[in-house]
Amino acid sequence: MDLFTNLQTGLGVAASPSNLLYCFIGCVLGTFIGVLPGLGPSATIAMLLPITFSMDPTASLIMLAGIYYGAQYGGSTTAILVNLPGEASSVVTALDGHQMARKGQAGLALSTAAIGSFIAGTIATMVIALFAPTLASIALKFGAADYFSVMILGLLASIVLAQGSLLKALAMIVLGLLAGLVGTDINSGVNRFTFDLLELSDGIDIVAAAMGVFGLAEIIDNLSNPEKRSTYTGAITNLLPTRSQLVRIIGPVLRGTGIGAALGVLPGGGALLSSFASYAVEKRISKEPERFGTGAIEGIAGPESANNAGSQTSFIPMLTLGIPSNVVMALMVGAMIIHGVQPGPAVIREQPNLFWGLIASMWLGNLMLLVLNLPLVGVWVRLLSIPYKLLFPAVMVFTAIGVFSLNNSNFDIYVMVFFGLLGYFLRVVDCEPAPFFLALVLSPMIEQYFSRALMMSRGDLMTFVERPISGTLLASAAILLVLAALPSVRRKRDEALKE
Repeated sequence: MDLFTNLQTGLGVAASPSNLLYCFIGCVLGTFIGVLPGLGPSATIAMLLPITFSMDPTASLIMLAGIYYGAQYGGSTTAILVNLPGEASSVVTALDGHQMARKGQAGLALSTAAIGSFIAGTIATMVIALFAPTLASIALKFGAADYFSVMILGLLASIVLAQGSLLKALAMIVLGLLAGLVGTDINSGVNRFTFDLLELSDGIDIVAAAMGVFGLAEIIDNLSNPEKRSTYTGAITNLLPTRSQLVRIIGPVLRGTGIGAALGVLPGGGALLSSFASYAVEKRISKEPERFGTGAIEGIAGPESANNAGSQTSFIPMLTLGIPSNVVMALMVGAMIIHGVQPGPAVIREQPNLFWGLIASMWLGNLMLLVLNLPLVGVWVRLLSIPYKLLFPAVMVFTAIGVFSLNNSNFDIYVMVFFGLLGYFLRVVDCEPAPFFLALVLSPMIEQYFSRALMMSRGDLMTFVERPISGTLLASAAILLVLAALPSVRRKRDEALKE
């Protein structure tokens, strides 16, 4: 009964005129950046954080959340019509979606993506409402050592699920942890790694760093690697699927929703891993796997459902444990901290309007996105014709204004430029910036809980192993690291045997 009461409260908050407007703005912006290749939700949210400072915390989170899951909708449009995914999670959608468009079934492909996304988003929101409070009540029993261990598990999980070299991902985590130590020591009050710069005494500004690593670096990368785009120019008709087509997609949609809802909770999982896993499952269980890659409708329904479910359930660890499962959630944590809201299990108890209002807004947002993506598909297609040489200067100016408004300080612009160059360098050497930024956000909290646990145990490091919850989490982290290292060890052994 409490669940329905809480949801009713949340709907009352989300349906207020101002919050409804911010939800709509977030959904429109999310669809816009999803449609345009080169802009992503992480870069956009980073650039918009300064604007949210004067907003109500609930309204700002509703808008930022709308940008995130709205981008998952918009990314499918370019994947289907242009064969160029607007979002990384839409890569799989392009395999069969663009083939359907070339066969004159663009309308069916777009409607399948939209319907699957809507169903998955609705179910995933219910999953959050059902299980997030339970997880939060369990999290209230966590001690300092347990919180330290769960953060270590989250960081190692992001290493395991990162693409490319395991060693490079581990190096990014270490670099992020070190960068998070810049500032004043919480115990001694001594400045560390500040190079006598007063502006660094409070540490590296998360917003300026995010705008550099994900905004400026993305622009530099796009300018150095221009891509030719060829837009689908055929007529988009027959948006509504037939009854037989609905029967074919309902199974993939439900399976994709289940896969996305489960993997979205994992640190580093989210929408990208969910879409690939769903596609693999659908192809494996299909009686005609050879159809995949040539225009199979199941190849759109499953992954699109999975990436939307994964993007929404990734809010669970962020809201209940204060642990971001991906870089966008790390930015959301930063937004909450800026507004004086400490992410974690106390949010549900101390900020019920914020928590339940955010959940209810996801239902309303998914309904808005269904309306935005089908009738207005022609508008989104026209956006693909905007030359990037006109788009990036506007983004640059907006970014500079936003970062300057943080503290009215030129130093923040220098921080953004530094991290922009660093972010571009990381891309050049094939190092993912996401693990670095996750570690940068979590580093102060890891240090805080580590120090607190040692103070409570009088300096006994065994407290991290002896506590049942902490010991289990650390053991899980060690197992994850070993499992991730085995393929590379086995590959090196095979290469040595061949020599």
